[in-house]
Amino acid sequence: MMLAFGAVAQESNLRLAVPEVLEASGFMQFLLPRFSLKTGVRIDRDAAADDADMQFGTQGTAVFEGLGQTWHLSHAGDGRAERFLAWLQSDVGIRTIESYASPQGDGFTAPKEEVAVVEAVVLDGDVLAGEALSLSLCGRCHVVNETNRMKGMGSTPSFALMRSFTDWHTRFATFHLLKPHPSFTQIEGVTAPFDESRPSPMVPMSMTTEELDAILAYVSGIAPADLGAPLKHQ
Repeated sequence: MMLAFGAVAQESNLRLAVPEVLEASGFMQFLLPRFSLKTGVRIDRDAAADDADMQFGTQGTAVFEGLGQTWHLSHAGDGRAERFLAWLQSDVGIRTIESYASPQGDGFTAPKEEVAVVEAVVLDGDVLAGEALSLSLCGRCHVVNETNRMKGMGSTPSFALMRSFTDWHTRFATFHLLKPHPSFTQIEGVTAPFDESRPSPMVPMSMTTEELDAILAYVSGIAPADLGAPLKHQ
């Protein structure tokens, strides 16, 4: 790849979909620059929901309350998006959220703790087959375990990191819907065939629902990554 005049390729800004009512409050204009100033991660908030890397709405992790509802942040696993989520939940992030007041008097607070009823997830797939499938199908991008520790792509989260997410099961069970997977993933009887005019940009990944069940069973036994205690800012 050639870069004109020695220019250095830079990572594109994160794209954040913001509902109209939240955008109109002015809160995003206050919040996002403060995150970028602290981290250097730039966020554009003019992307449509289906094209965005992150989205504020009713799905994902609760991050603040305001305008009569609890707002959640969802994303597809980008490491910078995880950093944004962690910042929103940190002491400094919460102080930033709660320091905002609009000209109309609208304010925002940290979300109240929600007591959720968690249903037991019964996974009866073949764990050994799931490990082998994870390494052969997913290991070309993700670090699955020590076997391919040095072979994953740095921009993709490891299985252990994703296992630490509270919604890990949903993420893995529906991974074929999360970008960039739809462009190269085929699940027998679930996904539609590729458009012949738009072939897969990489070697397609094909599996059956039974194989996906085996992967889920394997992932359920992975120890979640220890991310340590939240940073404390003085």
